[in-house]
Amino acid sequence: MLKANIIQKLLVFERKILRGLFGPTKENQTWRIKNNEELDKLIKHGNIVNHIKAQRLSRFGLIQRKPEARATKKIFKRNPLTTRPRGRHKYRWEDIIQDLGQMKIKNWLTCVQDRAKWKDVVEKAKTSN
Repeated sequence: MLKANIIQKLLVFERKILRGLFGPTKENQTWRIKNNEELDKLIKHGNIVNHIKAQRLSRFGLIQRKPEARATKKIFKRNPLTTRPRGRHKYRWEDIIQDLGQMKIKNWLTCVQDRAKWKDVVEKAKTSN
């Protein structure tokens, strides 16, 4: 899960890049930069944070569909024998399940196995707030 301060920094950086890409607007013989609402319309209400969430969900679905004998699946399902080191915690794949809970997806285990349904879930994540 992304923290609030990182989300804010990503959104600010995204707006800065979009303003450079789309350039200024000429109104009444004066130039001005585009505001956030205009940029939002140009990118069709998508943003980098939703794209990151969708990519994580897509990877999560890929790992869940792999056979149990694959190394990535074994690593994903392993239970560490030691405790985590002190300091900032590392993000885990289990944190994605919280994203699924926020999107109100109940039967994600069966949904992951059907690629078409999972693709719909990923697309929903791209457009959700």
